[in-house]
Amino acid sequence: MPKVATSKTTKCKLCPIRKNPNYRSFEPDELEFVEHFKTGELVIEAGEQVLIDGHDSAHLYTILDGWVIRLKYLPNGGRQILNVALPGDLLGLQSSLFGAMQHTVETLTRVTLCVFPRSRILELNAAHPELGFDVTWLAARDEAMIAEHLVNVGQRSAFVRMAYFFAHVYDRAQRANMGNGNKIPLPLTQEHLADMLGLSAVHTNKTLRKIRATKCIGWSRGELVVNDAEMLHDLGEYEPYLGPPRPFI
Repeated sequence: MPKVATSKTTKCKLCPIRKNPNYRSFEPDELEFVEHFKTGELVIEAGEQVLIDGHDSAHLYTILDGWVIRLKYLPNGGRQILNVALPGDLLGLQSSLFGAMQHTVETLTRVTLCVFPRSRILELNAAHPELGFDVTWLAARDEAMIAEHLVNVGQRSAFVRMAYFFAHVYDRAQRANMGNGNKIPLPLTQEHLADMLGLSAVHTNKTLRKIRATKCIGWSRGELVVNDAEMLHDLGEYEPYLGPPRPFI
């Protein structure tokens, strides 16, 4: 699991995520606490494991830059991709609560992570209850995404579940300021898509052709182009997040 600790850590007050109005701002005392709570940064190359199912971790991580996936490996060699994690998302909380991770986290791209000691999570809750609530919000949001993913895989047609995924990841990436107009990077393969949506490779390819035929999206060479977001939302039965600015640590 190659990890590179970097001495060029980003000061919390200069964090690019803080400049995004879609994320809640910190009070001065919260910012000071997080500045001292953070112990450094890790840079991990694409295709590496950050956290491993069944293993403990002494750290929590906030994604500063890059894309990762959460997934479960099966005894038969298969895998189920649970969701995609983007900048501002928190990794490793399961290990804090259960003593071991219940899934694996792998990088899709080169990723920069802010590192926090798991041992101080109770101190964070006691000293700054609002930050503790933020951690709870992040955990609840992950639970909601997993629930929607379960409905997607279990009850929706292949066409609807794929349209939902594209709408969901496009919405999240745009809110994370990862977009360029109507384009976002999407560093997935059709194999990733199949393992996320519970489809065979052949069914994934056929369904992708059907969605492309609607002209509402284009996806090639690691880039998703959404030509008609409203149509995509309708096709995927997707409702975008309209709540207040989301938290991060």
